[in-house]
Amino acid sequence: MSRLLLLSSSRAGTTGYLDHAQPLMADFLEANPISIERVLFIPFAGVGKTFDAYLEQVRPAFAAIGLEVDGIHQAPDSKSAVREAQAIAVGGGNTFALVKRLYEADLLGILRERVEAGTPYIGWSAGSNIAGPTLCTTNDMPIVEPPSFVTLGLVPFQLNPHFLSGKPAGHNGESREERLAEYLALNPKALVVALREGTALRREADTLTLVGELDGEAFAKDGQQPLAAGSRLDHLLAPDASE
Repeated sequence: MSRLLLLSSSRAGTTGYLDHAQPLMADFLEANPISIERVLFIPFAGVGKTFDAYLEQVRPAFAAIGLEVDGIHQAPDSKSAVREAQAIAVGGGNTFALVKRLYEADLLGILRERVEAGTPYIGWSAGSNIAGPTLCTTNDMPIVEPPSFVTLGLVPFQLNPHFLSGKPAGHNGESREERLAEYLALNPKALVVALREGTALRREADTLTLVGELDGEAFAKDGQQPLAAGSRLDHLLAPDASE
């Protein structure tokens, strides 16, 4: 029953914060069988700003599509807030900080339970990263140490948001492709879906669609394959899709 909208980024090009995502979020939430008026926001990936400041940054984007936003950090009981949420949004920032804070609040299990039961889930950047089995294909620095790299497992593949192909001129470090190849060399059964900025994955139970105008990429032990913009990717939901 899972309903997911996994955005690569909070911005696309020079657009404003979540501007490009507003029609995607509106269409996603309007398609929900039960009417949604409020969204529970989890700001735990935020590091360079307070949770209150992050909440205020997010509110206008949802207000523009007629929705109120509540911050989980302001709830008297965070688990009850998740259980009662009409929809859940998890913002970007640092994935290690996000996962550590979710473990500290003992929220991963209840989040997984509610989303698998049908509560709509919207994530961007770090919030999308944690929809996969682990955080191991994040782009973020490990600024804190979570007790585990295991995350929500709402899809059976790893995610790599903000995907950028190749190397900028003068850059002598590894490209994103090389980094993902390193991951797959040590995790040969994994599949990684890389999302370019401005794109998203939308899951509706057993269907999966790449939303946006740019192609994605799928990385497995035997190589890389393009994922066409707008295409159905239902086959990636199979547990053995990478094999």
